[in-house]
Amino acid sequence: MFKTERHSNIYTPRPHSFADLMQMYETNYIRLRLLCGNIRGLSGEVISNIQGGVPISLKTVEQTRHTTTVLITYIFDEEAETARRPDLLVRIYHDSRQAEVISRRCNISGTILQPWEKQVDSVLLCRWRLNRFLYKWIGYIHRQGHSFNTGNTIRN
Repeated sequence: MFKTERHSNIYTPRPHSFADLMQMYETNYIRLRLLCGNIRGLSGEVISNIQGGVPISLKTVEQTRHTTTVLITYIFDEEAETARRPDLLVRIYHDSRQAEVISRRCNISGTILQPWEKQVDSVLLCRWRLNRFLYKWIGYIHRQGHSFNTGNTIRN
């Protein structure tokens, strides 16, 4: 299904085709459902707090009949907007049951990058990397015990 490429003694999965990327979107949708429950029912900002961990914010940015767009980020300092990293803007497609990272802000400069702005990578590879990051991050925060279901702080 996926090719691997060797980068300084580390093997990194790479998409073999557009279909592989679509499969990653489907997997991310399933993982987000595990964290959020009813995605269509999300509104405002939900904060997940775990003991000894960094709070994570899931903020609903836009909801339409067929999509929900959320911003997912750590909250290192509630007072400073710049202390929220990484910021992943994720569009969730309800009908096709897919979730795609549409932009991210991960570095200190605060620059927001869309997948098509990368000059070195192909669009397919760039989107793969962004969505692979989401895949791994969701797995990590799920293992820590984070959840955006009931019992969390909600800000509207």
